[in-house]
Amino acid sequence: MADQFKGRSILVVDDDADVLTTITAALSTTGAKVFSAADGNTAVEIAEKEQPDLIILDMMLPKRSGFIVLERIKARKPKGTKPHVIMITGNLGTRHKTYAESLGVDDYLNKPFRMDRLLASMEKLLNPPPKAETAPTA
Repeated sequence: MADQFKGRSILVVDDDADVLTTITAALSTTGAKVFSAADGNTAVEIAEKEQPDLIILDMMLPKRSGFIVLERIKARKPKGTKPHVIMITGNLGTRHKTYAESLGVDDYLNKPFRMDRLLASMEKLLNPPPKAETAPTA
């Protein structure tokens, strides 16, 4: 899977140092340029400066919640456009998931999650399969 995200930039945002380290380490062999932030304010600063292709965003953050970060970075951008956002959370409530989806999140993962599940979601967002061409009708 080396270089599967070559040329892409990814921002990982989580206030749990272990989660941040684990995800960053998992992405180190993918070819992506990886940024990290441990709070919402830093996440917004990096997102606005670097314009990442994808943000892996924790819901519960110090200084600015993941929802407020999401509102800021997805404001006035159509769903499915850069940056893609995968929200990660330990909160199992469906109300939060629904709210995140209304703000434009592309995927929503409950912690703990398997790293292959995160990577599969990233692959789907960053390297979607080519659209099948339709044959012209005679």
